[in-house]
Amino acid sequence: MATVTFTSPIMHGPKSVYAVAGDTKTILVLAEENHIPIPFDCRDGNCASCLIEVTYAEPSVKKGITLTEKEKLKLKELGKLTAQDIEDAEVRDLPPPYRLACQFIARDEDVTISFTGAPGGA
Repeated sequence: MATVTFTSPIMHGPKSVYAVAGDTKTILVLAEENHIPIPFDCRDGNCASCLIEVTYAEPSVKKGITLTEKEKLKLKELGKLTAQDIEDAEVRDLPPPYRLACQFIARDEDVTISFTGAPGGA
């Protein structure tokens, strides 16, 4: 089980919830179930309005989740993903710091999800 802590300037303080290991719910779905106000428009990785920054509680335990082609494209357009980030994710299983909440699935590591509350701003 992973502990996912959400933090944003639009929240009254951090909120931690549990994500069941092996579950395929995205961070966006987990946020909605727990009334966390991550902005979104498309739910499909096309708009990038659900941009988040992911910080790992134990950096040596972080695990990459495959970036979708849509997510790579949008994050590169926003200047949040480099060629080195993609290589690290695909070759070394090291996830990039920025993701889209509608694409990212927490595995069994504890993470902090930061977002500004403005669409497309992490």
